[in-house]
Amino acid sequence: MNDRTPEQPAEIVARLRATFRSGRTRPVEWRVTQLRRLRDMLTEHGSDLAEALHADLGKSTTEAFRTEIDFTVREIDHTLDHLDAWLRPERAPVPAHLGEDATAWTQYDPLGVVLVIAPWNYPVQLLLTPMLGALAAGNAVVVKPSELAPAASAAMARLLPRYLDTSAVAVVEGAIPETTALLTERFDHIFYTGNGTVGRVVMRAAAEHLTPVTLELGGKSPAFVDRGPDLAVVADRLARGKFLNAGQTCVAPDYVLTDPETARALEPEFVRAVEALFGAEPQRSADFGRIVNERHFDRLSGLLDSGRAVTGGATDRSARYIAPTVLADVDPAAPVMREEIFGPLLPIVTVAGLDDAIDFINDRDKPLALYVFTDSAATRERLAAETSSGGLGFGLPLAHLTVSDLPFGGVGESGMGSYHGRYSIETFSHRKAVLDKPLG
Repeated sequence: MNDRTPEQPAEIVARLRATFRSGRTRPVEWRVTQLRRLRDMLTEHGSDLAEALHADLGKSTTEAFRTEIDFTVREIDHTLDHLDAWLRPERAPVPAHLGEDATAWTQYDPLGVVLVIAPWNYPVQLLLTPMLGALAAGNAVVVKPSELAPAASAAMARLLPRYLDTSAVAVVEGAIPETTALLTERFDHIFYTGNGTVGRVVMRAAAEHLTPVTLELGGKSPAFVDRGPDLAVVADRLARGKFLNAGQTCVAPDYVLTDPETARALEPEFVRAVEALFGAEPQRSADFGRIVNERHFDRLSGLLDSGRAVTGGATDRSARYIAPTVLADVDPAAPVMREEIFGPLLPIVTVAGLDDAIDFINDRDKPLALYVFTDSAATRERLAAETSSGGLGFGLPLAHLTVSDLPFGGVGESGMGSYHGRYSIETFSHRKAVLDKPLG
């Protein structure tokens, strides 16, 4: 029987700060070791993590590996391949008045103790990917898994201490009280993924210590469908992007924006696309997930009356199941258009054309992503130049976040800061300016 009193947040942060100040986390060898051990954890316990993800979200084993476990392994491998180059000091030109013997450069310094607060929708990937970036940058890290994905949270709390340096990495489980207690402590960076309401709470707490924050939030990411492209391909790609993880993806297409004629032509294509993905009875499909809990189920069920169901509409509260649903004839003021959906409902909203679509997008909060389906180079150029979004995808939703050399992040209401690849090093480091002028 273990009667040891659990560490309090203040004790955890103080312990990790002492480790950081000792210099233990700074050597590249230490950082590489942590990343390799994290990779070992994912490869040796992938099936355990997949079972946890199925318990929390009904994810299939294929989806669990593709979107969470293997995704994170690829990010680790990319970081290991390039870390030395990313950390290399960068020379800067020196003005003539300082003399020919003066040199200048920038170098990346780790920040200290980083707090990573993860969401429930991708509870493995969205905990470990920012954490591995913080470790690669040479920091100590406190990670807070989401209590709304309890099986994944328990797996992280059990496995991470077995593989990583516990003097520099700590896992804190719990709910709002535990998160609140953590946020009263002084960190050197806070990385939060979730919604804007909690994001504001995080930012207010960080302001007490002047702690920099990265906020990976969400928003209603539009998909503009122009006249002309192959609508069967468009519907297939939108359905795959929307209904992955039962729509519980921050960069999922939130709604389709198109002209009335294209909207009508898309309807039968969506019916075919959904059936091709999940069969005639999606509830029986092993590839379609479940809503995380009854509260979110009830919220989403209340949005089903916002339009005419082209396909889907069925629900089963006891199984937390909502069918992959496409809604037509949706008014821009309908309830489904007032908030980020974060579920398997895809509204189709009609506009007269490109000008109105641009106005529609710009009249609302800046989204985390914008997806464009068009054969027109001019349309692509206008949407790239005349709208603002965290990311922009032409012809394929979600895929931009799988490119490790692209920064992933939001803008405005959809977040601030970015990460992935070398952008994680930039986020979790201070780029220090250095000047050397020899004496004599």
